[in-house]
Amino acid sequence: MTTIPRAIPRAAALAAALTAALAAVTLHGGGEAVAADAAPGAPKLDIPFTKYTLQNGMTVILHQDRSLPLVAVNISVKVGSRHEEPRRTGFAHLFEHLMFMGTKRAPTKMFDAWMEAEGGWNNAFTSSDRTGYYDVGPAHVLPLLLWLEADRFASLPADMNQEKLNAQREVVRNERRQTSENEPYGKVELRLPELMYPEGHPYHHPIIGSHEDLQAATVGDVKTFFGRWYVPNNASLVVAGDFDKAAVEATIERYFGPIPRGLIPVAPAAKEAKLTRLVRETIPDNVQFPKVVMAWHSPARYEPGDAELDLCSVILQEGKASRLYKALVYDKRIAQKVDAYQSSGDLGSQFVVEAIAAPDVTPEKLEEAMDIEIAKIAAEAVKPEELSRAKNQFETAFVTRLQSVVQRASILNQYEAQRGDPGYAERDLQRYRDVTAEALLATAKKTLDPKARVILHVVPKAAPPEAEAPAKKEGAK
Repeated sequence: MTTIPRAIPRAAALAAALTAALAAVTLHGGGEAVAADAAPGAPKLDIPFTKYTLQNGMTVILHQDRSLPLVAVNISVKVGSRHEEPRRTGFAHLFEHLMFMGTKRAPTKMFDAWMEAEGGWNNAFTSSDRTGYYDVGPAHVLPLLLWLEADRFASLPADMNQEKLNAQREVVRNERRQTSENEPYGKVELRLPELMYPEGHPYHHPIIGSHEDLQAATVGDVKTFFGRWYVPNNASLVVAGDFDKAAVEATIERYFGPIPRGLIPVAPAAKEAKLTRLVRETIPDNVQFPKVVMAWHSPARYEPGDAELDLCSVILQEGKASRLYKALVYDKRIAQKVDAYQSSGDLGSQFVVEAIAAPDVTPEKLEEAMDIEIAKIAAEAVKPEELSRAKNQFETAFVTRLQSVVQRASILNQYEAQRGDPGYAERDLQRYRDVTAEALLATAKKTLDPKARVILHVVPKAAPPEAEAPAKKEGAK
């Protein structure tokens, strides 16, 4: 799956987006064959890159764009929450935080301070399937960015101690409280994977893990985790932007080349997850309006049906003309917000539909209206103009990402990690261009089974009973 930003520009912006990306993205048009749904002479996306492998197994991808004096460094490590051991949930995400706690050569806080002093910045993410780190800055700061990344990749465990672990463990636990436990409707993110996947499945637990498992982590656990997964032959490095190719190759070899390769563990196995019944649960929460969440198991990332469900989500919720918005928000006025998305994963995916009720609307009434629209898309093929609009919206968002050198670096590493091919963008987009109304209908029928899904109702907590005022004593004023 290629992530669609929630706010999608109008389809007419596609040409402008393509033009803006021309400086760094080669577009091959002309006489090449195009899909039936694509416009005649539709350009072929090609992000130019060079790919090679260091002797220690690290994959290196270089994408040169000298239009602006800007560089991006992107590192992807093939370890996510699904690789965690029992009773150590949340460890991949915890480790992402620990990677910023400094080494002997770059002490705590200096990773950020040195980078920011030169005009750079950084961030990171953890998913179920991998962990990513990225740094951005003016072109002159590239040697520093590479040195900082290589330094922590090579020496972080040697400088890990209890104080650093305790500090980041509390940061992560507070993040869980802020983003899930105390965030309106946030408890869904914690509970839904537990209901969708059986215990023991790598996707059963939320990415952020449990308080109990985070508290149980030791410095020894941290060092073991690093030694197993943070090895160069389990990672890929992308450098994108304004740089001299020969110079950056020499710098990468100097900084990353000496890091020894490791023996990568076998990822935890998982059987295909299936729901054979309807699972319901009500979650009381500190919210003002009810929310209904529905989730189904769906095809894994890049598998047949994955693209169809991405477009299905666009048809259901993207824009004021979408089915859920028009029916629930505009016509019936029983919802104030709707959403639908295909959450794709390596081991399987989830198709999720959500809606927040309007004032005085019960979750039961909202669920009934949602079911009507979901049943329609699984019963009758979408009209050609509706499918065309969804494809245009998706393609606009897809191509818009190519305007940013930071996003291009991310895209190259995403495809390397997931497909082993940084240049997969055109073939990925072609999956969506090739979707037919018949294929979308068949996928919707197979996936959106009303008797094999999870339905969550998030409802306002009941107000605690007011304490009675103490009785006045006789004679009291």
